[in-house]
Amino acid sequence: MGLQNLEQQALDEKDGEGLKVGIVIAQFNKSVADSMHLACVDQLVTLGVRPDDIANVEVPGALEIPIVLDAMAKAGNFDTLVALGSVIRGETYHFEIVANESARGILEVQLNSGTPIANGILTCENIDQVLERMEQKSKECANVAVGMVSLLDKIYER
Repeated sequence: MGLQNLEQQALDEKDGEGLKVGIVIAQFNKSVADSMHLACVDQLVTLGVRPDDIANVEVPGALEIPIVLDAMAKAGNFDTLVALGSVIRGETYHFEIVANESARGILEVQLNSGTPIANGILTCENIDQVLERMEQKSKECANVAVGMVSLLDKIYER
């Protein structure tokens, strides 16, 4: 099932009803983080997730996201998780470290815990690219997070 099908299924079925969703938001580039968070929550609510069933945790930056996702997954209180943030290329190798290691950490938590995680950490060349992508990516993350729960439920016949 492709990404578009998963997103459409989540929208069609309002799969979010009754789900507990955790969102971890990197506060580096705070105005971007706040906008991404708003778009994601709005989409989760559109999908049927109750606002009271959405937990939001702020961390300093993208590298801190995986450890908090790991703690949330281990707590067992969430059906799905979302990581939101942005990393903008600078003049040093730091961009590659943050982009690669945050993605690796998120994937590792997802595979080790079995909890679906939508990775919404934008890795862009400049702020214009971030601004162009942030709302759509945040909505896609909500769709993917909810759709993956439904897909895994079908696979495991929960």
